[in-house]
Amino acid sequence: MALTSQDIERVANLARLELRPDETDRVLGQLNGFFSLVAQMDAVNTDGVEPLAHPAAVLGQVALRLREDIVSEPNQREASQVSAPAVERGLFLVPRVID
Repeated sequence: MALTSQDIERVANLARLELRPDETDRVLGQLNGFFSLVAQMDAVNTDGVEPLAHPAAVLGQVALRLREDIVSEPNQREASQVSAPAVERGLFLVPRVID
């Protein structure tokens, strides 16, 4: 799937972007390069390949270095809710929008 300059101009218009002609050419090259990479990846035969639940799963049993799960910031709930129009039991109250 190769894009044309008209496609770039249409997308820029939809995104409310104003591109100079040299920018249009640069973006066209970048997007067509991206689509070329996607086409290459799509061409790879992945039959029988199990999907990974996590990228680290490819490494096998690896101990991940995770940070300690400790509180590092003070509880500022009350200070954050001072300007709220309605609060109940520490929760912001909002008007019902769906019946």
